[in-house]
Amino acid sequence: MKSLKKLFFLLIIIGLISAAVLYFRDTKPPQVSLTPGSGPVSQKSKLLLALNDDGMGLKHLEVKVLQGNNQLSLVERDFPAQTGVADIDLDLSSLRLEDGGIQIEVLVTDQSIYHLGKGNSQREVYSLTYDTRAPVISILSKAHNFTKGGSGLVTFSLNEDVATAGVRFAEHFFPAYRQEAGYYACLFAYPYDAKESEFVPRVVAVDLAGNERQAGIYYRANEKTFRQRKINISKNFLAQKTPEFETLVPGVSDPLEIFLHVNREIREKNRKKLAELGHKTSATPLWNGAFMRQPQAATLAQFADNRTYYHEDKVIDKTVHWGHDLASVAQAEIIAENSGEVIWSEYLGIYGQCVVIDHGLGLQSLYAHMSQVSVKPGDMVTKGQVIGRSGATGMAGGDHLHLGILVSGVPVQPIEWWDKSWLYNNIDSKLNID
Repeated sequence: MKSLKKLFFLLIIIGLISAAVLYFRDTKPPQVSLTPGSGPVSQKSKLLLALNDDGMGLKHLEVKVLQGNNQLSLVERDFPAQTGVADIDLDLSSLRLEDGGIQIEVLVTDQSIYHLGKGNSQREVYSLTYDTRAPVISILSKAHNFTKGGSGLVTFSLNEDVATAGVRFAEHFFPAYRQEAGYYACLFAYPYDAKESEFVPRVVAVDLAGNERQAGIYYRANEKTFRQRKINISKNFLAQKTPEFETLVPGVSDPLEIFLHVNREIREKNRKKLAELGHKTSATPLWNGAFMRQPQAATLAQFADNRTYYHEDKVIDKTVHWGHDLASVAQAEIIAENSGEVIWSEYLGIYGQCVVIDHGLGLQSLYAHMSQVSVKPGDMVTKGQVIGRSGATGMAGGDHLHLGILVSGVPVQPIEWWDKSWLYNNIDSKLNID
């Protein structure tokens, strides 16, 4: 009998211990975060509510929006057992909210039996500003003249802070940069390969709440035709150049196949890299007047030459030349054509050893095929400063400089930037640069 009592008492003790362990097993409330958790939002804003419970899992969620005396239910949900993590998109478009302050109240409980079976709960309140008004765009610059393959600039003001602003047309977007005086400046291109019908530039601004407005500009666009050029790829050229690229085309030994791979795939990768570098720019102009021409250099090839490549009298490829090829003597001194910051100074596929200088507002100059480079990223250079020597590295048939000018990564016509009158009338006067 005593043994039964002891066993019964032991079972009670074990039961109480088990109950206590179960009761106190999960005493921590769920974790809650809202992105964005502050600042302006609109009905277009994407609000992400992240819930996490490392214990017994989530149980119930209530989300309410408070504005003035109004309390509006946004989400109410029960979770399946053992739900540890949940990401929930909050959609404010279903609510009738007025512009102004709002609060988002989140109350979430878990599956714990702590607090006499009520579980752990977490309440968070986020204060935001509801904003449905798009920014107001005021165009400041007047004349906007473009030649296909060339550049232009628009200036404008905005009535509020924005997340993004710039010029958009077709698939192109050129970012604008806020100047010290408070207005925005956007340097953009009329790309060589853009259709005339697609070149309809509009200023676009998206505010911090996600509201977008567009504004048209008065502009004139001039068409331009570009040269057709035939390039002969000889056996001697292939024998000379392909060893430089063998490491870029593993497993391929035929010189012509190596050339075609480099001229297509590697060229495209290099173009993407230059487009990426286009975002690494000063928000204010760094250039000083018209760009300098390379001293005593003759032009071998022009911007946007349409090249057709022949090998043994057969067409093997086609490309477009995105710069000017200039040559004087072998290993000639190469100067920075304007002031700026060096952002690239190393080997880059078809361009060989090259330097990229940022001049601000997305404007950059490329110096390719160099034999020697005497500057490094981070160096500030002045107009006319020697930055290296010409050469034949990369896809170059002889010693020369490939000079490229880019606007936010898009190649443009260099000769405009050499022209003092064009620069003043179209760019510097709009920026109040003497």
